[in-house]
Amino acid sequence: MSVAVVFDSAGTLLRTYRVARDLVQGEMLTEVETTTLTFAAEGRILVLLHLHSRDVIDAPPGQYLSDYLQERSIGFGVSCSRRIIPADDVAEILYTDRQARICDMQACIRKVWSCCKQESIVAMNSGVILNVDLSGVEFTVTTGGRPFSGARDAISELHRMGVPAYIASGDRVTKLERMGDYLGIPRERIYGVATPSMKAQIVGELQEHYDKVVMIGDAINDLKAFQKADLAILTEQQSDSKPGILYANTDLVIRDVSEVPGIVAELLKDTTETGKSATI
Repeated sequence: MSVAVVFDSAGTLLRTYRVARDLVQGEMLTEVETTTLTFAAEGRILVLLHLHSRDVIDAPPGQYLSDYLQERSIGFGVSCSRRIIPADDVAEILYTDRQARICDMQACIRKVWSCCKQESIVAMNSGVILNVDLSGVEFTVTTGGRPFSGARDAISELHRMGVPAYIASGDRVTKLERMGDYLGIPRERIYGVATPSMKAQIVGELQEHYDKVVMIGDAINDLKAFQKADLAILTEQQSDSKPGILYANTDLVIRDVSEVPGIVAELLKDTTETGKSATI
């Protein structure tokens, strides 16, 4: 039997520190779950921006973020949302917004830098949460993540078992590839800027090539992939505060990514003992 394992990134393979600046309330939110924040309102959309943190820090603080993005032809990707919004509509709001300024993004970046500056391997992403009902940017957000201590060994053990590991995440591809290089996951098995529907689609496509596909995630944007997978595993390694619907749609709950190889080994063992051949 052939098995593939698909990992989410932030909160699953990476210990992630997230901050968001609430532009409506003028508050900085720390240790926030950006996907949960996005799903808290019908009109919110989490948008990743293809920019570099140091370039943003060097930009004029008072400049509108929308002007900065247009001047530099900076693209974007939709990470998650509760409803499908055409890309043109997202672009219209993003590039004409008059709420977010460069200083709002700078504040988020500096906050994450201050937390992650001692880490040797860090993946950073910045973006915004748009609200189509407000026709503007509601939050600027930045995340910084480092691999969990057992992540690299878990990937290596899966590969020793002949089980390929994939990443399907809403994070930027370039950042994911850097993490994949460190963890030992080939770049052709990394899918970035993946919305919840895309994650489920990736699982479905892998099911055409493998007998079983395991999905491992930690947040509400993994729900559709959980429902599609042959085995859904929810990890509480970063936080055990999860929406109830996640527990209702997962087969197993783990506290450490190092548990994954053992679970996959049991899956292979159980299948073999029931008479199916294991051709890994």
